[in-house]
Amino acid sequence: MAKDVEIRSPFDDSVIDTVPEHDEADVRAAIGRAVEAKPIMAEMPAHQRGRILNNTAQLVEKYGEDLARLMARENGKPMKYTRGEVSRCVETMTFGADEARRLHGETVPMDAAKGGVGKIGYYVRVPVGVVGAITPFNFPLNLVAHKVAPAVAAGCPVVLKPSPDTPLSAFRLRDIMLEAGLPEGAFEVVNGGADVGQWLTTDPRIDMLTFTGSPAVAHHISKAAGLRRVALELGGNGATIINDDADIDRALDRVVTGSFAYSGQVCISVQRIYVHENVYDEFREKFIDRTNALVVGDPLDDSTDIGPVINDTAAERIEAWVQEAVNNGAKLAAGGTREGRLIRPTVLENVTEEMKVMCMEVFGPVVNLVPFSDFEEALATADESEFGLQAGVYTRDLAKAMRAVERLNVGGVMINDVPTFRVDHMPYGGNKNSGLGREGPRFAIEEMTTLKMVVINT
Repeated sequence: MAKDVEIRSPFDDSVIDTVPEHDEADVRAAIGRAVEAKPIMAEMPAHQRGRILNNTAQLVEKYGEDLARLMARENGKPMKYTRGEVSRCVETMTFGADEARRLHGETVPMDAAKGGVGKIGYYVRVPVGVVGAITPFNFPLNLVAHKVAPAVAAGCPVVLKPSPDTPLSAFRLRDIMLEAGLPEGAFEVVNGGADVGQWLTTDPRIDMLTFTGSPAVAHHISKAAGLRRVALELGGNGATIINDDADIDRALDRVVTGSFAYSGQVCISVQRIYVHENVYDEFREKFIDRTNALVVGDPLDDSTDIGPVINDTAAERIEAWVQEAVNNGAKLAAGGTREGRLIRPTVLENVTEEMKVMCMEVFGPVVNLVPFSDFEEALATADESEFGLQAGVYTRDLAKAMRAVERLNVGGVMINDVPTFRVDHMPYGGNKNSGLGREGPRFAIEEMTTLKMVVINT
């Protein structure tokens, strides 16, 4: 039987609320309710699914300030960013509603084959079934929306396991969607640690698994999935290249935001900045000035730019990685200090590609400045990573921009912007160890539906 656990603020450790911590029986029961909702969702007409998602968008907007404050308390993200996340959730739900109404198949020209003469052929998209979803702490509302909106649009029930650090937003969104008209059982939330994830991913009644998180966990999920469908949105160590023909002043504010928004706890956060040696000193000076001006503190204060990282374990790991880099020759150009879970935005120089802060995902407010002399070499170095999520390239040279698009093995190349850029209807995901499949309602729906071919012999 579920027991209640406290959810505490990462900023001041105050108790925000209590939620149930589910046991195996609870998880199996939640999946059972989703299975019961499976035919209801599959038979629901598109206009009704679209209306539920539109209603959800309107209610999220209505409750927006409360949701923003809940997220700021729950995961330490400053209010200026949680308000943005609410706005994005509204868009994600709206895009899902749009896609629900235009989900369709196509006719197939049967007489293109000799054996098909006299036959009519077409295919339709049908829901894959119950979707098991696992989401991380860093976007506790909008990343949940990116699982639930396309699932509802496709006609699939969802059983969601949010991060145990930030389950409150998921429970709140579930209640909002029920208020919006979603049937009981169509969106279940199960809360807990790795054992809950294990029960969810290994239950044979789950027809598809969608996961956002670390590559290590993704490998376990992939093995457990067997022949079931899997969508994996994993990590990165986003590179940004600043060429010597770039508009430096235009780039600076975007690169600072891309590096330190939500304390760098974003999988497409800027982590490696390769700057042409001709403009390195200018960029470095201005970048460090802007970094040092960022306000670190209470996420509920509207003036705060940098709040706490999610927990002590994360803070200690980030500090250890920075110290390891310094011990091996890296130079601290800014930050590098920690007070509890508050870490000053940190800029490192004289780094090498083998350092953890360069080759792994820091998931903290740490960036590395690296000079380069040859654009082609910068592309090659940026691409020498086990990750391939998104990359940013600043240049006025169209040929160089298109060369970057061709050369970089990533899921998205942002020209004259940072890898942190994302709008919620674009195909989003990575290559290599950054994932499998794409998010964005239209593209996630493709994963959450299967094709049914119909042939009529006239």
